[in-house]
Amino acid sequence: MFSLRRLRLLREVAARGSLAAAAAALGQDPSSVSHQLKILETEAGAVLLERVGRGVRLTEEAQILVTRTEAVLRELEAAEAEIAEVRHRVGGTVRIAAFQTALHTIVPGALARLAGDHPDLTVITTHIRTEDAVPALLARDFDLVLQEDYPSRPARRDEGVETEVLGDDELCLITPRTIDAEAPPSLADCAHHAWAMEPADTRAGHWSRAECRRAGFEPAVHTESSDIVLLVRLVSLGLASALVPRLSLQAAAASTGTDSGTITTSRLPEPASRRLSTAIRRGSARAPRIIALRAALADEFAGL
Repeated sequence: MFSLRRLRLLREVAARGSLAAAAAALGQDPSSVSHQLKILETEAGAVLLERVGRGVRLTEEAQILVTRTEAVLRELEAAEAEIAEVRHRVGGTVRIAAFQTALHTIVPGALARLAGDHPDLTVITTHIRTEDAVPALLARDFDLVLQEDYPSRPARRDEGVETEVLGDDELCLITPRTIDAEAPPSLADCAHHAWAMEPADTRAGHWSRAECRRAGFEPAVHTESSDIVLLVRLVSLGLASALVPRLSLQAAAASTGTDSGTITTSRLPEPASRRLSTAIRRGSARAPRIIALRAALADEFAGL
């Protein structure tokens, strides 16, 4: 019989890419992790890790064990959820991660609802890039993550993840407000503007650049940042134009007091939205704390 503790160590190495990263995530010494995996190799009667440069690669036998371990952990998580469901108790600790605009708008109100309705529940909240959310969820760093889907680059789908849609957030063009403007500018009218955008390797940054190219120009990106509140702030100061979700305007107002009266908001030639959703590991959906958290987030989003 394999040791589940050692199987989880192997799974951590697979999820994080190295012995050192797995040890750091678990708060253990790398030499201790290596020793435990040597014992697991003896139990399995097979080599599980091969050296590749300074890193390691899982063998075919190790991949089989990792796949089976994921199934076991999923079943154990489902059992934990069912027991909590029988006890009708919303308590314990739940760890969530979300992108910036959600943290400024949806999450605070949801946390306040949960604090009032479920005082025995502790929610630990972390900011995370959308692109990193699902891998961190599957690595069991978090119990729930908020994610966003952009039209040109949908989020990764994984069979170990269950998603629930919160709703859509309209994507729009924002430009500095000018007193003499007769009508909001079109995207094509802004071809000569300086632009503030998220990095090109993010879903939002990829979409923004694609929209400009569809309008017939390559944007001159003067500011590149994942801080979307900063992008809105730059537009309000007359320093750039940007393509952003409407929720980012609320985030900027809430966090920096940015005056929306200094910004002109225009619809895109072909209206588009990003889709917001919550993602959890398959098997945890029946846990009362997950149900309560999802309900609070959905109620808060619906009220925005």
